Amino acid sequence: MKRCPECRRDYYDDTLLYCLEDGNALVQGSVPSPDEPATAILHSTAAPAEEQTRAQIHTTEQTAILSTGAEAGPQENLGGSTEKQSFSARRTKPLMVAVVAVAVLVGGFFGYRYFSASSSTQINSIAVMPFENRSGSGDTEYLSDGLADSLIYRLSQLPNLKVSPTSSVMRYKGTTSDAAKVASELGVDAVMTGRLSQIGDNLNISVQLVDVKAGRVLWAEQYDRKLADLLATQREIAATITQKLELKLAGSDTKGITKKYTENNEAYQAYLKGRTFWNRRTAENIKKAIAEFKSATDLDPNFALAYAGLADCYAILPEYAGTPASESLPQAKAFAERAIAIDDQLGEPHATLGIVYVQTWQWAEAEKEYERAIEINPNYATAYHWYSILLKNQGRYDEAAKIIMRAGELDPLSPSIGVNISMIYQVQGDHDASIRKSLKVVELDPNYGRGYEYLGLSYLKVGRKDEAVRALEKAVELTNRQNVVLSELGFVYGAVGKRAEAMAVAKELEDKYARKIAAGHEVAAVYSGLGDKDKAFEWLEKDFQNRDSRLNTFRWELQFEPLRDDPRFKDLLKRMGLPE
Repeated sequence: MKRCPECRRDYYDDTLLYCLEDGNALVQGSVPSPDEPATAILHSTAAPAEEQTRAQIHTTEQTAILSTGAEAGPQENLGGSTEKQSFSARRTKPLMVAVVAVAVLVGGFFGYRYFSASSSTQINSIAVMPFENRSGSGDTEYLSDGLADSLIYRLSQLPNLKVSPTSSVMRYKGTTSDAAKVASELGVDAVMTGRLSQIGDNLNISVQLVDVKAGRVLWAEQYDRKLADLLATQREIAATITQKLELKLAGSDTKGITKKYTENNEAYQAYLKGRTFWNRRTAENIKKAIAEFKSATDLDPNFALAYAGLADCYAILPEYAGTPASESLPQAKAFAERAIAIDDQLGEPHATLGIVYVQTWQWAEAEKEYERAIEINPNYATAYHWYSILLKNQGRYDEAAKIIMRAGELDPLSPSIGVNISMIYQVQGDHDASIRKSLKVVELDPNYGRGYEYLGLSYLKVGRKDEAVRALEKAVELTNRQNVVLSELGFVYGAVGKRAEAMAVAKELEDKYARKIAAGHEVAAVYSGLGDKDKAFEWLEKDFQNRDSRLNTFRWELQFEPLRDDPRFKDLLKRMGLPE
């Protein structure tokens, strides 16, 4: 038996090295008195009140591991001849159990500070796949999606472990891709899959962790829990994954795995629903996410992750829903600051503050927040993504390239990161590379309009004018005439001599500007393509006078390249506090 010195909780699984509640290193607990029978008490995956039904002792070449599963079948080995023996706990000879228990305790002692690397291959990366929803109802999708998302978040807190973000793994939802294929595409060593079913208040969760490089199952388990126990079960699964990966960690590194973000199960379920809507990234779904996150904070006013979710939603509302930045950004800032005030070890709200500061032209403050976000969570691809945009705004293109490539390593299937890599190639003048990257983006997601957007701009630069027009028209169609994409189509129309079409786009955007649902630089882009510099600078000046947040990217965008040799261009940069 082991005991947590902080919360005094007893554990009967001698393979555990730290507390599932507070992350403290476990120490050997009290020893049974001489009058008590010498029996092994094992950790069960059944709910605490349920009686254990089966125990197993698995023997490997290097260590004895005691485990049990209320319903789990024998552990599978895909790549070796590991010897396995199963005994009933009631029939195990006391002496044998005592010997094995002592061996595990000794191993746990020497693993107190670092987990020993007993596997033949080092696991440095993992993908947690979307859980298969076996409930037969779409109403429970938030549970299956949310559980995977939450596990990804917790594992991302571990240093030196690359964790594929939700945006990448969600592309496999509903598919039958095998672990080897997923690992190859995501560039990871291990893959975890799972299934979840809900019947009333009861949950059945099955998980399997596969070491793809070694070709073996590291761990498989089944959990029968009440819905109210979902929070604790999530922490337990994350802690067990960490243990099975045999990562070399100091005790403080595991705090994020077992951290309690809320004690309110209803608040947590609302948060999971919010995350599910957020990951779908449309104007309607972002607004639904806001409603769920607000519900979570109403139920638990100290739920920092829910405030961070609200901050993220309000930060991107101008882009996705056309909400005026003057309305949404103050709310994004307030919610991010609230999240940090509750928990200053969250990286996400720092990144959100960074994007707020970029859009309010507070460049130094933005950089500080991005660096802090990355320091706290080096696996947070979005922080690198947003940071690269700031660096481009400042003309620091080599640094921007390095940062956005790191984002691409962390989230190789993200279409938004993919198009930002395409952008950096454009900025560096490598339009062939930009075209190749954009084509990969639209191959992965043919319905992602922004991929066609940057494809079209690079086609224009290499003289493929007809293809440029077709690509931008496709982008406008797929984005439902999103303003920024429409303005780029207008720019291309003007650049290839389609003046009537360009003027029609300019008129549409001017009408939207009058209704406060478009920006001046979006109109300016069309006039830039038409060669009317005076009109273009007139519309850029409107944005400057209004301190429109969307003006900050004009220095590097291709549609403003025809204006760069004009003194008014450098003057505008100077007035915005950007290097010339």
